[in-house]
Amino acid sequence: MSTAANTITAARIHEHGGPEVFRLEQVVLPDPGPGEVLVRNTAIALNFYDVYERTGLYPIDLPATLGCESAGAIEAVGPEVADLRVGDRVAVLAGPGNYAQAMIAPASALVPLPAEVDEKTAAAAMTKAMTVEYLLERCFRVRRGQTILFHAAAGGVGLLACQWARALGVRTIGTVSTGEKAERAAAAGCDVPVVFGQEDVAEVVRRETRGKGVPVVYDSIGKDSFQLSLACLARRGTLVSFGQSSGEPEPFQPRLLARHGSIYITRPGMGDYTATRQELLSSAERVFAMLAGGKLAVSIGQTFALEDIAEAHRALEGRATVGSTVILP
Repeated sequence: MSTAANTITAARIHEHGGPEVFRLEQVVLPDPGPGEVLVRNTAIALNFYDVYERTGLYPIDLPATLGCESAGAIEAVGPEVADLRVGDRVAVLAGPGNYAQAMIAPASALVPLPAEVDEKTAAAAMTKAMTVEYLLERCFRVRRGQTILFHAAAGGVGLLACQWARALGVRTIGTVSTGEKAERAAAAGCDVPVVFGQEDVAEVVRRETRGKGVPVVYDSIGKDSFQLSLACLARRGTLVSFGQSSGEPEPFQPRLLARHGSIYITRPGMGDYTATRQELLSSAERVFAMLAGGKLAVSIGQTFALEDIAEAHRALEGRATVGSTVILP
């Protein structure tokens, strides 16, 4: 039975729209049911996925508490949960519901945190680093000696991708929006940072690859970078489109792929690369190994209080953030 102790503050929306649609509300959580746990959040991630749900690009039932990633400690465990206990520190890699002081989450979406990984680091890095893991090692498996193009190289995913690629012996050309972000990307291992508007990205790619183009472009920008990404690919290259921060690319006819060198396009989603409990844990363990080995350093560029969630969304959409952003409940 739920009690007053289960009353928490959450950032909710009742309609789709801009950041102004957020409302801070008091919510009474039920007790966890079969296969569920109650997690007290200590750090919450800010991801572009949350923006897509807020705007309605990704359908979600309303009203809703947004968020798709957080970290904290388990306060209650429901029936049929065998491998988690009260007090365990966990990353919650599923939502919605994370923009809150506490939440009910499926045990299948929780990853126990090793002692050396704190909750802020987990919230800042887990989904983003696991995204990098499947992008570079499974969606298109990069190989030592290759040169790749990664858009938004100074973002939360981009900074981790630059480090991961360097650990694999891969050179990265990374696009950024400012000179300051170019410096951050370079410090993270981006070999050739390129500032949009200051250099011709396609020309830089041709120069760095002796005219061949790159075997893969990782593009989370979408509409504003789609044609550029195609122009940077080598023959039979692959465009990995894993986001659309500038909007969805315009519709195109399949013959466009042949015109650009018989290229491939894929639109991966993390759910398909962590579809089983074992895949989820294996991806997380790979991230923990990279962190423990000193090959990944998590950059938390900014933090916001939960009551400032609208401001956090404005900063993210305005490309005013660097590295990862953490919301503190």
